[in-house]
Parts: sequence; C-alpha cells; structure tokens
Amino acid sequence: MQNTSKQYDEAIAVCRELFEKKMKDYGSAWRILRLPSLTDQIFIKAQRIRSLQEKEVRKVDEGEISEFIGIINYSIMALVQIEKGVAKYADLSAEDALAMYDKKAGQTKTLMENKNHDYGEAWRDMRVSSLTDLILQKILRVKQIEDNKGKTIVSEGIDANYQDMINYSVFAMIHLNEK
Repeated sequence: MQNTSKQYDEAIAVCRELFEKKMKDYGSAWRILRLPSLTDQIFIKAQRIRSLQEKEVRKVDEGEISEFIGIINYSIMALVQIEKGVAKYADLSAEDALAMYDKKAGQTKTLMENKNHDYGEAWRDMRVSSLTDLILQKILRVKQIEDNKGKTIVSEGIDANYQDMINYSVFAMIHLNEK
C-alpha cells in the first residue's frame, strides 16, 4: 500500500501541474460549466481512450495518459462545482482553485485508501481496458443521475462517481507508467 500511496501522489502531481498551468493560461473560466458539461467532457476523454485501445492506427499523437489526466482534472472540477455551485464568471484565483484542487484530490485519495484496504488492491490485477470501461459506466450513471435531477433511490451520489472516475484513472496511469 505504501507504494500505491506514492504512485498515487505522483500521478496526481502530474495532473495538478497541468491544472496549474491551465489556470495561468485561462484562469478559472471552467467555473461557469454546469455539471452535465463537465460530464460530457469526461465522456469525450473516456471514449477517446477506448478508441485508442481498440484501433491500431492513431491520427493524433497523444496517448491514453493525457486523456486520463483530463478525466482526473475534469472530475476534480466537477467536485468543486458540486461544493461551490456554478459561477456566473471566473471567480476563483489560482491560489484558491489550487487549494480546492488539493482538498478534492485529498478526499478522493482517502476514499481510495479505504477501498484499497477493503478490496486488497484488486485493481493491480485489472487491465487498463477494464478500468476504462468502468469509467465509462460511471459516466453513464452520472448522466442518468443528472437526468433524474440529482435524485437517487438507493445509489451513491454523483460525487462518489466522480471520485471513482478519478481513482480508476489514477490506477490506469500507474499501470501505463509501469509498462
């Protein structure tokens, strides 16, 4: 588990670094995005990963890791939106946005550690393609919850699904980096 914690932190650091650079380029323009828009961005990333996994020819020179980074960052943005609500304009400084990023990433890592304890690191024996499929399943669940105006009868909330997508993406990045 110690190795997982270190690998997890390394993957999140890569994602955070890109988030920080994009904050310098664009500010917090993402704060105006409603959850369905963020969910659709995550869906596009996951579909591209699946396409890369299934096709032998790539016409754009970007691999799976950059798309998993996108899923992580969009999911963290969604978690921030759930907590703060959608803004009418870019209302977060880079410092505040990074603090929220760190908070949401920390909460998600804690969830991973708890599940990892209970499941015994079963993800280590999974294929990246299976992790991709699970992410796509979570996206479809989120879309259904959004269509249901956030209401669920017996299921976990939308935030737990975003956290699972982050964790599956980190696991995929770990696997891909180990190859």
